[in-house]
Amino acid sequence: MSNPHLEVIREGLFKPLDRQGLSLKNRIVMAPMTRGFSKNGVPDENVVAYYRRQAESGVGLIVTEGTLINHPAASGSPDWPNIHGKESLEGWEKVVTAVHEAGGKIVPQLWHLGTARKPGSLPNPEASPIGPSGLDSEGTRVNEPLTENEIADVVSAYAQAAIEAKRVGFDGIEIHGAHGYLIDQFFWEKTNQRSDKYGGDIKNRTRFGAEVIRACRKAVGSDFPIIFRFSQWKSNHYDVKLARTPEQLETFLEPLADAGVDVFHASTRQFWVPEFKDSRLNLAGWAKKLTGRPTITVGSVALEQDFWQQSERISRLAEILEQGEADLVAIGRSLLSNPQWVNQVKENSLSDWVTYDSSVLTNLN
Repeated sequence: MSNPHLEVIREGLFKPLDRQGLSLKNRIVMAPMTRGFSKNGVPDENVVAYYRRQAESGVGLIVTEGTLINHPAASGSPDWPNIHGKESLEGWEKVVTAVHEAGGKIVPQLWHLGTARKPGSLPNPEASPIGPSGLDSEGTRVNEPLTENEIADVVSAYAQAAIEAKRVGFDGIEIHGAHGYLIDQFFWEKTNQRSDKYGGDIKNRTRFGAEVIRACRKAVGSDFPIIFRFSQWKSNHYDVKLARTPEQLETFLEPLADAGVDVFHASTRQFWVPEFKDSRLNLAGWAKKLTGRPTITVGSVALEQDFWQQSERISRLAEILEQGEADLVAIGRSLLSNPQWVNQVKENSLSDWVTYDSSVLTNLN
């Protein structure tokens, strides 16, 4: 299973990183993955053990599953973890301690579903889904548009979540601005049809996200890393493009970078697919080129067992690392199927690779 690009990949993945307040032993990131094992929003000992195992496996940085900010309509399940409330925060403090004891670094992903939340969902069935224009991803009205005062309250909830994350010992935060959830609903013209300062052209549609980032930055100070996850695609709308040209992407990213983003996590479904014509750069590559900020690339990295025999994808990953088109590589489902992912790559023991199967999720609690 030898491949001339594997040594380049190993060399690239196992370089330490010390930038933007992040000091990591390697370039491998555990991508956020929703789990649903935190009863009543509280991470318990099973959650502690789960993240400890990931740290022990050797990943450089763990990004947790989505953690819900303190807003009644943020969550869609009582089993998704909160980043507020005494018991939940104590649970996260135990997680952080376990990860640090295992030599890892960890950040929580701050999350609000927006109108992706189904009406009547627990834990707050009385709370209606919220969004910039009260529209879900199909264009159906589920609520009235948020008022500016309501928007300010949500921004404050994000900032408070950032404060709590720093207080319990996390190594930074990731703000979830992707996949059609609340912040992304402000970005997307289909769900944002406002005519005030939060709507209109692509730059105005970044205003809410920028306000969230700026509030979090003010809350945690200049030396606490802020990662921002964004995507072109939305859940069940995989062909959506917020930006159809590099120029539009620059207009979109610039206000977010200026607000205080340290690292952009550019979510794509397939990392090897170029984002625009006439360039091999993927979304992470373009984000780095346009903003100068470090980026995380992600999207089906080594997901299938035969990935390591797919010379085109292997060579593209090697090129991304060698050329510095992205600074970090996020691994999600493949890490669940291959708990020793880091050592398997380091030691070239790829014959043991297991293709991801969703049944693995039932064995993670």
